[in-house]
Amino acid sequence: MRKLTAVVFGLFVVFAANDCYGRNQKLTPLDYGSSATISPAYGSYVRGDLGAFPLDGHRQYTDSLLPTSFRVRWVSGLELPQLNSVNDKVIRKTGFSLLYNEVHEQASWVAYQLTQSETQGIIERTDNFREDPMVKTGSATSADYQGSGYDRGHLAPAGDMGWSSLAMSESFYYSNMSPQVPAFNRGIWKRLEEQVRFWAVDNDTVYVVTGPVLSGDLPKIGPSQVSVPRYYYKVLLDYSEPQVKGIGFVMPNMGLKLPLQNYAVSIDSVERLTGINFFPKLVDNQEEIIEKTVCLSCWNWGSLGGSSQSSVSGSGNSAVSAPRHPAASGAVQCSGVTQSGVRCKRRTTSLSGRCYQHQ
Repeated sequence: MRKLTAVVFGLFVVFAANDCYGRNQKLTPLDYGSSATISPAYGSYVRGDLGAFPLDGHRQYTDSLLPTSFRVRWVSGLELPQLNSVNDKVIRKTGFSLLYNEVHEQASWVAYQLTQSETQGIIERTDNFREDPMVKTGSATSADYQGSGYDRGHLAPAGDMGWSSLAMSESFYYSNMSPQVPAFNRGIWKRLEEQVRFWAVDNDTVYVVTGPVLSGDLPKIGPSQVSVPRYYYKVLLDYSEPQVKGIGFVMPNMGLKLPLQNYAVSIDSVERLTGINFFPKLVDNQEEIIEKTVCLSCWNWGSLGGSSQSSVSGSGNSAVSAPRHPAASGAVQCSGVTQSGVRCKRRTTSLSGRCYQHQ
């Protein structure tokens, strides 16, 4: 059993980011909703279909993990965000937990642990969309989505629940749905869900928190006045040796064609955007380093189907090649040797084949 509250900070400030070579890049703020877009993963602007969102704070991009030694310990409920109020009640399902937001008639967050074995589930989709009886105030209903033009987008994906017939069935409660543009739900959002399942296999276990970015000025659909989010987020934690790491994503609710790496941000930046404290059960010094650091090359950007993210299809007909930035290309294990005489386990994109510590 596994599984947030969102207040959008409409701030945009100049911030500095270290790219994969340690250069300090100055990024200029964009107006909220501007057509120019920030590509924080590459420390530059790109033109395209990612609506700009307010980024603030200092984030650190590296080509390998920091030298800090993390002592991994088992923590119950590690995936659960911090509750902001004594009135917040977590609803626990078989495969995930959620915090329902009555004002917006959808979950502020869903959170769960996904293991390698759970990705091998064989239970098929049920498609039995229905109201959630555990939401005492009443969840959204089929009438809210009917004729709206929006998909009933899963927050906790049905594809992650194939290990249990009950978990699969419960993923179709309307408390786990959010109005998503069809090209978004069936395009890049699906690609990100598939990437998460690949990471669960590649890292044995990942902790996942997903939700809409909620604010008071969102359009509504249906008799229940379900809010239509402009952005969605997903944050992940790999809390296993030898590479403890975290990553966040923020994506606008529209058809997108760029590679997933273009939407990768620090967990800290998602916390500032949503007002949610993710992974509060981490030891403080671990939480600080994991959440401010983005190491794209520390994550394997392959897929369960064996294809890579070097070329990905969006909602259109043509494939878009990923930027040729070292952080988005394949990384190799460092060829350096540690003081104990074993090969370094860090991964690097440096042409020398060595991470920063063994240069």
